[in-house]
Amino acid sequence: MWDPTKYLAFADHRSRPFFDLLARVSADDPRRVADLGCGPGNLTETLAARWPAAVVEAMDSSPEMVDAARERGIDAEVGDVREWNPRPDTEVVVSNAVLHWVPGHDELLTRWVKQLPSGAWLAFQVPGNFGAPSHVRVRELTGSPRWHDQLDAVALREDDAVLDPAGYAALLADAGCAVDAWETTYLQWLTGEDPVLDWVTGTALRPIRSALDDAEWAEFLAALAPVLRADYPMRADGSTWFPFRRVFVVARVG
Repeated sequence: MWDPTKYLAFADHRSRPFFDLLARVSADDPRRVADLGCGPGNLTETLAARWPAAVVEAMDSSPEMVDAARERGIDAEVGDVREWNPRPDTEVVVSNAVLHWVPGHDELLTRWVKQLPSGAWLAFQVPGNFGAPSHVRVRELTGSPRWHDQLDAVALREDDAVLDPAGYAALLADAGCAVDAWETTYLQWLTGEDPVLDWVTGTALRPIRSALDDAEWAEFLAALAPVLRADYPMRADGSTWFPFRRVFVVARVG
């Protein structure tokens, strides 16, 4: 279950990659723009503002996120990106921090390219930090004797959850696209007693939260908090630096 309030706690940090991604999309007047994984709709609003003449199609797998988006006036629908197909007039597809949850999304991307009209834009970004302590410590804890049996079936993202920029560039160039791919490591400035724990609680820990009751969840967080504090120590001024690598791809269909 996604918690829109928890997710939006870091709205400024989470939205910056979205705008860096969209800055490389040069579509002038698209007929339809699809936001796949629209979340609470705060960024979908900016798509409608940028392309006011376009039909903005919004979808997310989380009913809670879709409800939050609808409260903003976004005509969002619950759906699975694996089952989505572009309509003939779709000229911009945006997927912001979604595809890392989809195993085999390389095949999904090539399918979309085949279905999109010539000149359409496909833009997505995914986290590239699955080898960082923030994720390694979670996998170590879930694999410990205390949690292994209970959380063995929980799908956590591994190092190979996403490709690097060169991998995506090769995939989409071979599919006939002009590709712009890059990576950025954002040094996030966070505050609070356990800011990295708070960050991953809103995203990476979501599958674990769904598998535990309230008491077990509190126990899991109590075990994870000190190891994350050690990996991401608080500075003298009370702040914490959190490096976060992201992979970006903008492709134009040939």
